[in-house]
Amino acid sequence: MRIDIGPAIMETCRGDITKETVDAIVNAANETLLGGGGVDGAIHRAGGPAILEACRKLGGCATGDAKITTAGNMPAKYVIHTVGPVYHGGSRGEADQLASCYRRSLEVAADHGIKSIAFPAISCGVYGYPIPEAARIAVDTVHAFLTEHGGLDRARFVLFGEGTFTAFSKALQAKAQPRTS
Repeated sequence: MRIDIGPAIMETCRGDITKETVDAIVNAANETLLGGGGVDGAIHRAGGPAILEACRKLGGCATGDAKITTAGNMPAKYVIHTVGPVYHGGSRGEADQLASCYRRSLEVAADHGIKSIAFPAISCGVYGYPIPEAARIAVDTVHAFLTEHGGLDRARFVLFGEGTFTAFSKALQAKAQPRTS
């Protein structure tokens, strides 16, 4: 699924985020930034020791914030690490924290002149965020940023499982402008 937002493109695809040829990939990290499971572990493994070395110098990252490092051995130039919320039923500000992950990642990207970025489904793995709700928050936040700010050419959601891909594609479809003939 793909939509145009002015000169920018927002799209969903199935794949392996560590193989994306974009300026930056986003890592769904933990607060230590020192590696973990899921997307975080895959990025640290694919990128090699340069990522861990750079992350050690950052002193961690708060939930909802984002920090940037090299991408090491991956095709992307940078990794933007963000810490998503653990889902506790939605009554502890999780939606605002999740939206902040996407917004802060885009702000960091803009600050570094990044033109293309790839996101995973932040907080949808072991952090337990319900995928349809997380997809809506992600798509709404990225869409709003691309609408309000210039600079980025492409924002991709690179999703591993079929259910996650379907949920993000539906959320993106809901943002598509009706076409007139």
